[in-house]
Amino acid sequence: MRFADEFRSAVTPRAALLVIGVLALQLLFIASYVGALHDPKPKDVPFGVVAPAPAAAQQVEQRLARLPGSPLDPRVVADEPTARRQIMDRKIDGALVVDPRGSKDTLLVASGGGTVLASALETLATKADGAERRTVRVVDVAPASAHDFDGLSAFYLVVGWCVGGYLCASIMSISAGSRPTSPQRAAIRLGAMVLVSVVGGIGGSLIIGETILGALPGSFWGLAGLGALVTFAVGAITLALEELTGIVGIGLAVLLIVVAGNPSAGGAFPLPMLPPFWQAIGPWLPPGAGTWAARSLAYFQGHDITRSLLVLSAWAVVGVVLTLLVPAVRERRRSGPRRGGGSTEDGATHVGVAS
Repeated sequence: MRFADEFRSAVTPRAALLVIGVLALQLLFIASYVGALHDPKPKDVPFGVVAPAPAAAQQVEQRLARLPGSPLDPRVVADEPTARRQIMDRKIDGALVVDPRGSKDTLLVASGGGTVLASALETLATKADGAERRTVRVVDVAPASAHDFDGLSAFYLVVGWCVGGYLCASIMSISAGSRPTSPQRAAIRLGAMVLVSVVGGIGGSLIIGETILGALPGSFWGLAGLGALVTFAVGAITLALEELTGIVGIGLAVLLIVVAGNPSAGGAFPLPMLPPFWQAIGPWLPPGAGTWAARSLAYFQGHDITRSLLVLSAWAVVGVVLTLLVPAVRERRRSGPRRGGGSTEDGATHVGVAS
């Protein structure tokens, strides 16, 4: 009996539920990362085709569209300058420019958007042209930095900002113990997150830029601002989840950012190489939105970052609203009976005055 009593005392129902939750996170982590990254294949990659005559361009487009597994989503582009511009605008990931006077075509790629994808496009184009007894010359329109191995620096930079966001928010909540948060304390925590986010954004941009590591080119202040937004968005939504569910909110933040967000971010393998589920959710989660924006700032002159910035801003706004609203509603409910005169003590007082 003593062991049973000790066991019940040591393993409370709340602790058992938390352990079960951690086990679930562990299994989801394995399923998400392995499911997303175990067998990367290009699928429906936006790809331009340039040829001197419309009939020839359509013929090449149809030939590429029939490749086994549908790795490319080809579309005819007017000329090579247009193809280069669309790659820099991140509308397509590559283009094949057919040379009508010879047997060597030009493949335009952008390794800054992911060297693995650029290599996959080179393999596909070489194989497709080889079947027609043609060869391919590769031109990198937006080359990755020599110090940015496999184009991963932007991804790890964003992961670092995300980790800072949810860890700082978690520490602020855990340090308060079990005390319910007041609206004033929630506002203070959000203010602290703003300060942490600004410092983290500037620090991350400083470390990864030319001053220290030289891993990423691009605007120092552009990356610093992005880092501040990523960190604050993740921190704010973590605070909101903790307000809604208590300590369970930390696990939910890990589920959202680490389990779902990181493997779908397009870091190790760009989005067109991920399975459909991860490809669909990636751009709408902070790691994916941040990674896309960081690469755009570093290699694509800041083009096509509006959606990513709006996604991050939406997470930040939702986080702020819930973080402030939940404790305000909770406080109003606690003080409601006293203001309404509905308690027994207040009722007795009113009766005594009336008599």
